[in-house]
Amino acid sequence: MKKFLVLFAVIVTLSSCSDYQNALKSEDPAVKYAAAEKMYEAKKYGKAIRLFEQIAPAYKGKPSAEKMFYMYSQSLYKTEQYYLAGYQLESFVASYPKSQKLEEAAFLGAKSFTYLSPVYSLDQTDTNKAIDKLQNYIDTYPEGVNVAEANTLVKGLREKLEKKAFENAKIYHNISDYKAAMVAFDNFLINFPGTSYREKALYFKFNSAYLLAINSVPSKMQERLENAKAAYGTLMKFKADTQYKSKADEMLARIEKDLKQYSK
Repeated sequence: MKKFLVLFAVIVTLSSCSDYQNALKSEDPAVKYAAAEKMYEAKKYGKAIRLFEQIAPAYKGKPSAEKMFYMYSQSLYKTEQYYLAGYQLESFVASYPKSQKLEEAAFLGAKSFTYLSPVYSLDQTDTNKAIDKLQNYIDTYPEGVNVAEANTLVKGLREKLEKKAFENAKIYHNISDYKAAMVAFDNFLINFPGTSYREKALYFKFNSAYLLAINSVPSKMQERLENAKAAYGTLMKFKADTQYKSKADEMLARIEKDLKQYSK
């Protein structure tokens, strides 16, 4: 019995492969469509894609095109071809505004771009694009079944942009361009008012102001020491028990010591 089942499975597989190869060679779009649908339902998405690509031009405008383009888009998405999937899903939304699959396609199209978002250290054009597309889905379907996930994805993408902006500002500090660092951290805090990096940004701005002041030429030292002291005050106002308090207090002591020469 077991040998029979194995033999039967082999025969079915060979038959399926034969049907697929015949469909690839066929000139009849209907034959290709039937084979593509069969491959799609069997989750053989790569094979389905090859057939869908062959018949897509011939099916545009036909009654069965909506289902065909939906399966084609899904196949691309499920095989992680996210750039092509995003394009096809957006095309599906534009072409079939009354489709029952409209919301799903809109969400998956937007979600496809999240997979194209690179690590924070690289160019974030695709990250911004993904945020825009997800936000468009949220605005279009405020009660949609995927809104919660879309909001979570947007949050994660925005956190990536925050991290990049923070690390970019920190680069100026690390290369000792303290004036540029102070400006960069100010801009960061303006652009990301609710950031989880606020404490770190305030500390590194203070540290930049401190290092700029103590290494300054005499003619600019007093003003820069006062600016550094103000930056210390801003950090403490935000979080009096900051993790940087010990270091910050040491720097403040040096600032106040150096300022005494100007009070005589």
